[in-house]
Amino acid sequence: MSQFFIIHPDNPNPRLIRQAAEVLRDGGVVVYPTDSCYALGCHLDDKDAVTRIRQIRQLDDQHYLTLMCRDLSEISRYAKVDNAKFRLLKSNTPGSYTFILEATKEVPRRLQHPKRSTVGIRVPDHPVALALLEELGEPISSSTLILPNEEGLLNDAEHIRDLLEKQVDLVIDGGAVGLDFTTVIDLTGDVPVLLRRGKGDVAPFGIEDYEHLMGT
Repeated sequence: MSQFFIIHPDNPNPRLIRQAAEVLRDGGVVVYPTDSCYALGCHLDDKDAVTRIRQIRQLDDQHYLTLMCRDLSEISRYAKVDNAKFRLLKSNTPGSYTFILEATKEVPRRLQHPKRSTVGIRVPDHPVALALLEELGEPISSSTLILPNEEGLLNDAEHIRDLLEKQVDLVIDGGAVGLDFTTVIDLTGDVPVLLRRGKGDVAPFGIEDYEHLMGT
C-alpha cells in the first residue's frame, strides 16, 4: 500500500520532502503535483521504476519520459543549449513547458529518442515539485499522470491514491493543481517548433508569428 503525504502547496514541509526524496532514491514511484497537473516520477536512471511507470500508463517503449529539472544549470548538464536557447529557457523557466533538446551523454539512453538523441526537459513552477527536485539533487524521470481507464487528467490526490495505492510507493497531496498538459516546444532546430499547445503561452517563442508567415 502506498504512503500518502499531505504537503502544503506554498510552504512544503522539509521533513516530508526529505522522506519523499528517499522514496525516489530507494527506487520508488511517486505521484507528485506540478503546475500543470499531477505526474508520476522516479529516480533518473532506475530501469525498473521507469518500467513500472510505463505499465501504470500502459505505454510502449516509444513513449519517452521527461526529465524534470530544478533549474537552468541542471538543464545545461543534460541538454545541449547554445546562447540563443539559453536566453529562451532563462526567460520561460520555471513554467508549463516541455522543451525538446539535444541530449548530452549524461542522459541515460533509455530516456533519449533513439534516432534523434533528443530528450524532453521541464522545470515545473510548483513549490512542492521544486522542493523535491532540490532535495533530490538531480532530475526526476517523469510522465503526466494519465490512466488508461480514466477520462482526462486527475486532480484529486485521494482519488489518485484509491486508484494507484498498490502500484505506486507514494502519493503527495499538494492540493488541487491544474488540469492542463504542458506546451511542448522543439528547440533542436533554428526556430522553435510547436509540437503541442498546452498551458504555457507560445508568444515568447514567436511561434504564432512564424506560423502566420508559413500560412498555418
